[in-house]
Amino acid sequence: MPVWDDLVGQEKVSEQLAAAARDADALVTATTDHTPPPEASRMTHAWLFTGPPGSGRSTAARAFAAALQCVSPDRALGGVPGCGFCDGCHTSLVGTHADVEIVRTDLLSIGVKETRDLVRRAQMSPATGRWQVIVLEDADRLTEGAGNVLLKAVEEPAPRTVWLLCAPSIEDVLPTIRSRCRLLTLRTPPVDAVAEILVRRDGIEPDIAAAAARATQGHIGRARRLATDPNARARRAAVLKLPLRIDDIGGCLKAAQELIDTASEDAKQLAEEVDVKETDDMKAALGAAQGGRMPRGTAGIMKELEDRQKRRRTRTQRDSLDLALIDLTGFYRDVLALQLGSRLAIANMDAEDVLERLARGSSPETTLRRIEAIAACREALDRNVAPLLAVEAMTMALRAG
Repeated sequence: MPVWDDLVGQEKVSEQLAAAARDADALVTATTDHTPPPEASRMTHAWLFTGPPGSGRSTAARAFAAALQCVSPDRALGGVPGCGFCDGCHTSLVGTHADVEIVRTDLLSIGVKETRDLVRRAQMSPATGRWQVIVLEDADRLTEGAGNVLLKAVEEPAPRTVWLLCAPSIEDVLPTIRSRCRLLTLRTPPVDAVAEILVRRDGIEPDIAAAAARATQGHIGRARRLATDPNARARRAAVLKLPLRIDDIGGCLKAAQELIDTASEDAKQLAEEVDVKETDDMKAALGAAQGGRMPRGTAGIMKELEDRQKRRRTRTQRDSLDLALIDLTGFYRDVLALQLGSRLAIANMDAEDVLERLARGSSPETTLRRIEAIAACREALDRNVAPLLAVEAMTMALRAG
């Protein structure tokens, strides 16, 4: 199966990347055989993948990385790089290729130190592959200082190094960096295409896949989680009941607290799964004595690990809360659609009775103000406003209409 098959609803982007991979293959061949390189190559050293959440930015970047490392013998016969079966493709896709660095962060930002390490790696020649590929899945989380460090590497790249940056929009990346990248914009995949890949790739029942794809409006990752995780479905159902529980001030405050508690529980669950093993592995690596006593001089390392885990829990809590706010926005969008006389794009069909009740009891203008209140809450959380205060303000605004 070619690596491009997982790019759901991105036919134009797939064609561009496949063409660039062919030209990259020709450039490597020309260097090896000392033949003239192609005159008008569609390959470049830096790419910026943008698109809304769930559009498959990182999937597209990984597929392109695999195509650049493809070692299929069919290439010599005119085959397109990116077969999906050879060792180069497989190891690139699963993240074990020696010359493909997949960078993602579970923290709130990517700092200068991490970026300098990436830049140093980017200056190295490929060890076994055809290119040195750096996939930065969270380029929008670079601090300003980290972005300035990255700029130097993008301005003066090593001959066989390719940077693949992913961000929601071009505004999330420094202008000096994006001006040196080739831009690829992905779109939200069609609901039917998302449902089809859930059935084909994940073996999910068609009815469940269709409901999950419709509920998440084409977000591939969220659709897969909703279709496979009963806890995710339960949390989403609880969020969609919030509009019915804010009839008075007490209900608003209670609903806000429950949203925060749910997000905190998600962060705690992740910490229990990851932090304990991470801490034990670090202690073993530092040579902890029987009974857990640490050697001298290691307290600083353990403190740094604890700080990192704390930042990760903070991000997990905010990501979980943001997901709930996205679901809530979709709910009110459905209410607005009913108020305007449209039923074609209703995402929350399982809550149709509630949607119709709210649609009859309010006006489109009121619904729009409620959607704006949710957007304001998300912006406040991005500005590091205390989560409980931001959510309480939102629930009060939803009640006021």
